[in-house]
Amino acid sequence: MLQALVMDDMRPNMLILQNFLEIILPWSLLSDKVHEQTRALGTISRLLRFICNFPELSHMEKFAMSGKLMSILGLFCMDCNQEISIEASEALHYLFKILVLQRSEKQKTETILKDLQKHFRGEWLASLQDLTLFFGKYLTPEERADVIMVTMEAMTNTTRHDISAASKMLKMILKYMIPEIGKVPEIIQYIYYHMNSITETTALKTVRKILYLLSQSYTDEVILTLFKIEDQSQKGVCKPWEILASFPKGYEMIMEYLLQRLTPHQRSKDQEPSHEGTDISPLIATRAVHELLQVPSRRMEVQSFFSSLFLALLFQISFFVLEGGAEISQDQQHIAEWVDPISSTVEALKTLMQSCGYGDHVSSIQRHGGWGLLVNPERHYDGVTLLARSLVVNNCWHNRPLFGSIIRLLQDPDCKNHLTALVLLTELLQCPDVAAVVDDITTRILANWFRSEEPATVKLLLQMLEVFVKHGNMVRRLRILQPYVLNCCYSSNGDIVLETLRVLKTLLSHLTWQHSSSFLIQLTFTLAPFFEEVSEHLRLAAFEIYGSVLAKVKKRSLVFPLKHQILNLLVALVLHLQDVNSDVALICRSALCHTAAVLGWSKLKAVFAEKDVWNILRALLEQETDKALWFLKQCVVRFSSPQVPVRRAAVWFAGQILQTLDLEEMDDIDEAHAALRHMQRDSDPTVSCLTTQTFYILDARKKLLLAQQPPSCFSRRPRRRHF
Repeated sequence: MLQALVMDDMRPNMLILQNFLEIILPWSLLSDKVHEQTRALGTISRLLRFICNFPELSHMEKFAMSGKLMSILGLFCMDCNQEISIEASEALHYLFKILVLQRSEKQKTETILKDLQKHFRGEWLASLQDLTLFFGKYLTPEERADVIMVTMEAMTNTTRHDISAASKMLKMILKYMIPEIGKVPEIIQYIYYHMNSITETTALKTVRKILYLLSQSYTDEVILTLFKIEDQSQKGVCKPWEILASFPKGYEMIMEYLLQRLTPHQRSKDQEPSHEGTDISPLIATRAVHELLQVPSRRMEVQSFFSSLFLALLFQISFFVLEGGAEISQDQQHIAEWVDPISSTVEALKTLMQSCGYGDHVSSIQRHGGWGLLVNPERHYDGVTLLARSLVVNNCWHNRPLFGSIIRLLQDPDCKNHLTALVLLTELLQCPDVAAVVDDITTRILANWFRSEEPATVKLLLQMLEVFVKHGNMVRRLRILQPYVLNCCYSSNGDIVLETLRVLKTLLSHLTWQHSSSFLIQLTFTLAPFFEEVSEHLRLAAFEIYGSVLAKVKKRSLVFPLKHQILNLLVALVLHLQDVNSDVALICRSALCHTAAVLGWSKLKAVFAEKDVWNILRALLEQETDKALWFLKQCVVRFSSPQVPVRRAAVWFAGQILQTLDLEEMDDIDEAHAALRHMQRDSDPTVSCLTTQTFYILDARKKLLLAQQPPSCFSRRPRRRHF
C-alpha cells in the first residue's frame, strides 16, 4: 500500500516518501522494542528497494532527508541486535543505490552498483566504508551537515552503545579531509550548547576534532558563530575557544588566518577569503585573537606569533585612534555593536604581552601613562615610543624578531603603517642586539623612505640618524644614508631643512675625517647657499656646521676640491662678521682663525682674531693680491644678501678690489660692473650711496690710469688668476 501511495503518475514522488519517512523514522528511533524497530527499518528498506526500480523520480532535488536518513541507518548498522543491523544495512544499501542512479555519471553507474552489491548485508564496517564514500561524493553540503548533526545528537544519548556507535561513524567519516559542509553555524551552536553533556572520552575527542576541522575550512563561520552565541547568551556555557586552541597545529593555523584578517592590506593579491561574504573584519579578528590569547595552554605557540601580532594590533590601534573608524560589514555589525574598537584592541595587545611573559612591562607602561597616550590622537606616537622603549629598556627577547618584522613591512613602499613602524624602529635601534643586525640591505630599505613627500616621515628618519651614530656597527652604514640627508637640505619644507641641519650638527660630533672626508667635503658645498638665509635659525645652524667641519680639517687633508671651497667661502666668513646675529659673527671669527692656521697664513691669523671687518679685508687683499678677482666674485655673490651690513661691506670690499685693477682687468669684469650698477638702486640708502661713491672713485682712477698708460703695448702687468 505504501508503495502505491508513494507513486505520482508513473514515477515515485520523493516528497511523499519524505512525508512517510518523517512518520516511520520516529518508530525506529524512539521505540525500545526490537520488533517495532525492525518493522520500521524493514518498511523503509522495502520502500527504498521499490524506488530503486525507477530510473526517474519526481522532486528528487527537493528530497531533503538523504543525509539524515543515511546517518540514522548507519548508526543502526552497528546495533548489537543482528535483526536491526541487517534491516538497517539493507535499507542503507538501497539508499546508496538511489543516490548512484540519480547523482552519478551514467557511464560509471553500472561499475559503482557492482562494487556496492559486494557489501550487501555485509559487516557494519563495510557499510561504514560505503557511507564514508557516499558522504564525500554523493551528498550535498547541507546533507553532509545533517549526517554530522544526527551523529552528534546520538552522542548526547544516555545509551552508551549509541555514543560508541556515533563516535565510530564520525571517526570514519572524518578520517580524511572533510568535503564542503553546509549549516556550519548550526553545527557550531550544537557543539557550544551540548559540549558539557558529552562525557564519554571517545565522543568528546570526536566532537573536538569536528570543531577543529571546521575551524580549518570554515574559520570565518566558526568565529562569527561563536561571537554571535556569546553576545546573545550568558558566557561560560562551555569553552569553545579552548577547544580551538587545544590542537597546536590548528591553533597556529587559526592565528595565521586571523593575522591576515588583522592586516588585510598585506594579504596576497591572489589569496581570496575562504567563503565570499563571510570574511571577518579586523575588529572581529582582534576579538578572536584576544579570546585565543587567554588560553593558557598555548603560551609557547604565542611566542612565535608575538612580533607579527604585536605589530598588527598596534597598527590597528593607530588606525582606530588616528583615523577614527572601524569598517565592519552589516552582517557582522551586531557582533561588535557593544565593543569599543580602541579599548578592545588595546586589551588584546596587553594580553599578548602578558601571554609572552611581559606582564611587568604592561604594568610599567600603565604607571607611566603609556596606555593613555596610546589612545590619545594628539599624543599617540608618544605612546608608541613609550611602548617600544619599555621593550628596549628591558632588553626583551622579541626585540630582534620585532625589528625583522618591521623591516619586512617597510620593504613595501605603500606600507600604510609606516609612521608607527618608524617610531617603533627608532626606539628599537637603541637596543645593542638590534643594532648588531643592521646591515646594508636594511639601511637601503630605510633610505628609500627618504623619498617620501610626507614631512612627518622624513623627520622620523632624520631623528633615526641620531640613533645610528650611537652604535659602531650602524655608524659604518651612515655612508648609505648621507646622500639622502644632504638632499633634505633642499626640501621646500622649512621645518625639514631646519631638522636636517640640526641632525647634521649631531652627526658631525661623531664623524671623523678619516672615514667621512668625502661626505664632509660635499657638505661644505651644500652649506654655502644657507649663509645668506633670511631665517636666523637656518643661517646660524649652517655656520655652526661649517665651523665644525673646518675644525676637523688638518693641513695634510687640505687638497682639491676642499681647499678651493674653503677659499671660495673666505670672503663670506669675513663679511658675516657684520652679521646681525652676534653668534654668527663669533663663529665666523673662529672659523677664519682656523682657516688661516690650515692655510699657513700666520700674519693673517692674528688679524682675523683681533681686527674689525675693514682691516681684515684690507689685510686679506694686501697679502693675497693674486686672488683679487676671485675675491671680487665672492663679493658679487653677497650683493644679494638680505642683511644691509653684509651688503654694505661687500660693496666696500668690491670697491677696494676694483681700485687695485689695471685698465685691461677693469675692462674684463663686465659682470661685476653690472652687479655694482644694480646696487645703486639698493633699498638701503647707505648701500646705494656707498655704491655711487665707489663709481666716482673708479671713474677718477680710470682717468688717471689712462693718463699714465705707457706708449708701448708690450708693457703689461701679469694677469691675475680668476680661479
